[in-house]
Amino acid sequence: MAFDGMSRRDVLRASALATVAGSTLAAPAVHAQATTTLRCGFWDHWVPAGNGIMRELCAEWGRNNRVDVQVDFITSVGNQNLLTIAAQAQARSGHDILSFPTWEPSAHARLLEPVDDVIGRLVAKYGPINPAAEFLAKREGAWRAIPAVSGTQQKPCLARFDLLQEHAGLDVRAMYPAEDRTGPGVDQWNWDTFLTAAEKCHGAGFSFGLPMGSFTDAVDWVGALFRSYNAKFIDESGTVTVRRDPGVRAGLEYLVKLARFLPNDVWAWDDASNNRALISGRSALIFNPPSTWAVAKRDAPAVAEKCWTFPMPAGPAGRFTPYLPYFWGIWSFSRNKGPAKQLLEFLSDRTSAERQTTTSSGYDIPPFGTMANFDIWRTEGPPVGVVYNYPLKPHHNATQSVAFAPAPAEIAVQAYNQAINTKLVARVSQGGETIDQALTWAERELRNFARG
Repeated sequence: MAFDGMSRRDVLRASALATVAGSTLAAPAVHAQATTTLRCGFWDHWVPAGNGIMRELCAEWGRNNRVDVQVDFITSVGNQNLLTIAAQAQARSGHDILSFPTWEPSAHARLLEPVDDVIGRLVAKYGPINPAAEFLAKREGAWRAIPAVSGTQQKPCLARFDLLQEHAGLDVRAMYPAEDRTGPGVDQWNWDTFLTAAEKCHGAGFSFGLPMGSFTDAVDWVGALFRSYNAKFIDESGTVTVRRDPGVRAGLEYLVKLARFLPNDVWAWDDASNNRALISGRSALIFNPPSTWAVAKRDAPAVAEKCWTFPMPAGPAGRFTPYLPYFWGIWSFSRNKGPAKQLLEFLSDRTSAERQTTTSSGYDIPPFGTMANFDIWRTEGPPVGVVYNYPLKPHHNATQSVAFAPAPAEIAVQAYNQAINTKLVARVSQGGETIDQALTWAERELRNFARG
């Protein structure tokens, strides 16, 4: 994913190294004095206006609660956010509140203040938090961080509806209109149909822009596909099952077929390559948040006005959406835990969440399904409705997916960082190995992770 010309590096790549290196009305009363200072380190948003709304919300809450809220924005470029987290964890000093990428709440669980009280009040108001976020943030029976609005993304299909209709006979706007319903063709929107469409668009010179390297965009979409085949590389107990799991084999066989219809260089693509493919007009489909469309609206309006967002295809085990969340955590060594919790509850409130999502042009995804109806997703364009189906909605019949779940987080993060799923495909498609040879390699790698 890229925004304003920036390339998003793999924000999780240094997770293992980092580990070694180191509304408001519902909240309980916090008797903060005017001199109380709360230091916050939030993620430096790819959408520039995303920082502005966070600063505005924090200042608003601070004035109303007599707290001096100091806000820093920490970039994920060069993994500066991960390095900051690691340094503060080691020093037991730093911000009161920090933004934590996907796997970091698990990596630093014992240094994070439990936030079950805040989560309980939010769930009582807005309903359950999606299971993928709970998998990542709940450790040893306690919530260690609050699923953030700012920075949390999903990666459904983002496609050229004109090219899909012309070359593959798919009318995706009819299948998934900007309404709370589905249309003709949804029952056949599965990976077999997708394979046929990929072949036809490839033959017409508009190959699907699906990265197969070791960056997050690749690991996420391949992870969702495997999940739709009910594949388990590692089970819930930490047992390595990759070589004998029928879902892994079936998903791998499919991906080897699909790879024949992708650009030859997808094995070396980074997280900006798929964006460039769509924006340049060379690709008919990618899996990405609306940031690619937003750049196209600015730099290639003729492309942007032909884009549409809709769910990924379904597999034998169902339909899954790649999910890459951020979290807000409070250090256990913070001296201002009460005000910190109160601020995070305010930021998670529906009104605050909608202001964040609206300012980011619909990029930011709240963790509550009841918040999938913000106006921005209905009104944003052109074309109007382009991102209506970006947030997960009930009629999508889909589930958020985190690659390598349900494996224990301390093992899954290593598999994720090492891109075991995409490397598995590469060993067959590019390396000439048999499927059995590649699965034996994956089993050996994962067992090393499981042994620690």
